[in-house]
Amino acid sequence: MDAGGVRPRRGRELKGRCLTFAEREEIAVLRAEGKSLRQMAAVIGRSPSTISRELSRNTVRGSSYRATSAQVLAYERASRPKPAKLHVNLELRAKVELDLQKKYSPEQIAGRLKREFPDREEMRVSPETIYQSLYVQSRGALKQELTRYLRTGRGLRHPSRKTGQRKNRIPDMINISDRPAEASDRAVPGNWEGDLIIGKGNQTAIGTLVERSTNYTMLVHLPDGYTAEKTRDALTSKIQTLPAALRRTLTWDQGVEMRGVETGRR
Repeated sequence: MDAGGVRPRRGRELKGRCLTFAEREEIAVLRAEGKSLRQMAAVIGRSPSTISRELSRNTVRGSSYRATSAQVLAYERASRPKPAKLHVNLELRAKVELDLQKKYSPEQIAGRLKREFPDREEMRVSPETIYQSLYVQSRGALKQELTRYLRTGRGLRHPSRKTGQRKNRIPDMINISDRPAEASDRAVPGNWEGDLIIGKGNQTAIGTLVERSTNYTMLVHLPDGYTAEKTRDALTSKIQTLPAALRRTLTWDQGVEMRGVETGRR
């Protein structure tokens, strides 16, 4: 797998310090009026050096400066892969490879570099850069076989949890796809959806019950907290105030506070 289990970057958004399309349109107009770099910079609110770089980099050879073509050139340049730091700095790469062979983690290596080379910015590298260089083949700096020195020993990078897996999953949970059709199409009253509104600092909560066909909403008071048992008891008490015909199904969020409620859950 060429990406080594890491999602490839598709390009960069032109934001932050980059000129906007509106600013490029303004530059084009001012340029056509014969304004100087300093005059353009004063109007746009950028430094003269920024205007100078923009004109030299993003003007198509043999034509005048145009905002549309300048925007395309700037985007292509931002999207183009840059040389990896560990690819161009051979001293830094050798140091990182040596520390990896000593079975230091990327986090430890990054910290050691700061201590060993406090006055040399070029000898700094982030843990993520090391991981990217190891796992993404297109980055091409560190040899992939060095991954065996990592504590995981993996040749590919894996997320901490598998797709679709959630922490604190409810045992034997009924999936929302198993909900009756009458609940899904909102045709018959008596099918409810529930959730919690959590207060400031996670100290308080209010339960909500919404009837799907009418959007009628009931609030469930939880004065003593919202543990699984207390939420279950308060919800059961509230549901029992309804006529039996209006107690068909309940679809609840996957939070563990509902693991004790024996109803349909989403």
